Amino acid sequence: MSQLAPTATAATAAAASDVEAAPAGSAARQSRWESLKPLVLDAAVPTASYYLLSKGFGMGTLAALAWSSVVPAGRTLWSLVKERRVNGLAALILTANLVGLLLSLLAGDPRLMLAKDSGITATIGIAVLVSVAAGRPLMTAGLKPWVIKGNPARTAVWERLIVQRGRFARLERTFSVIWGVALFGEALVRVVGAYTLPVDTMVWLGGAIAAVAITATVLMSGRLVVGPMEEIVDEEVAALGR
Repeated sequence: MSQLAPTATAATAAAASDVEAAPAGSAARQSRWESLKPLVLDAAVPTASYYLLSKGFGMGTLAALAWSSVVPAGRTLWSLVKERRVNGLAALILTANLVGLLLSLLAGDPRLMLAKDSGITATIGIAVLVSVAAGRPLMTAGLKPWVIKGNPARTAVWERLIVQRGRFARLERTFSVIWGVALFGEALVRVVGAYTLPVDTMVWLGGAIAAVAITATVLMSGRLVVGPMEEIVDEEVAALGR
């Protein structure tokens, strides 16, 4: 570990000098896109595809889930064949879609239909928590772009601090823990509501619960994790400029 830190520091300094030499605008845009690309392709595209197909075009749940699984399935297969590793975020979305497909086969009970989306959310929450225990936090794909802001110097600082396994790495894991617990807890609340409250009530209340839970989690994770991580990176980048 002691041998890695000087090398990473040199890489950070080199990245900082490169930013000064290269056109700042184009370099920042390219770096920001590279950071956001996995999140967009593996999570945003399949999720948006499902809602567009099911709500916008009136496609059935089974068909919408199947078609929205094409991108994560392709990304997972490509990672296995080309990179010989599992694309965690794409595999997670694919698994959640498969769970949704299985639950949809049991359709007919209105309460089960209300609980179906909660089953998908709970699966994602559990997978996120398992990924933390395995040392590969899945929510890092959503966290990193907010911290590095498409800046190569900040990216190099991120990589060095993660390797050191100090407070910065603990905050990275904490982000996924917060989201994993929140997603599973929100799903549990909606399932209980689906089987205890009137169906008509849960039709609108389910969406309200999800909106409140996501908003609260964004605020909490921002205050407890994103803010402190940004401050640490800011200090490291400023120190390189001295």
